[in-house]
Amino acid sequence: MDTIPEDVHDLFEKPTFAHVATMTPTGYPHVTPVWVDYDDETGHLLVNTERERRKTKNVEANPKVGASMTDPDNPYRFLSVFGEVDEITTDGAREHIDLLAQRYMGEDEYPNPIQSERVILRIRPDRVFTGG
Repeated sequence: MDTIPEDVHDLFEKPTFAHVATMTPTGYPHVTPVWVDYDDETGHLLVNTERERRKTKNVEANPKVGASMTDPDNPYRFLSVFGEVDEITTDGAREHIDLLAQRYMGEDEYPNPIQSERVILRIRPDRVFTGG
């Protein structure tokens, strides 16, 4: 497991979007913009999504992912990660999406309808690249 350098931790404190790439069953990449978070204790990237979304189904079949994010204040500053989804969990997922809604939308609660169960994809960073 690689570590996310301290000098890019601020990207997880502001509304920085990530693009997460998963692999479809037919072998094509599926890239999705997502809200992203970081677990400072374990070093995992966190993506909150729904159980029935394509990215969740993709990582259930193949846990390898890529994620890339650029600083909204400096598009030349970036963080990219290759890794694997270690865990798909419902533990704290509903509360987590509310925390992300505060950061990304300024809302106390996630305002969009939830179509299926909320889950957190816990991504273990195996290779980390930064720049800018």
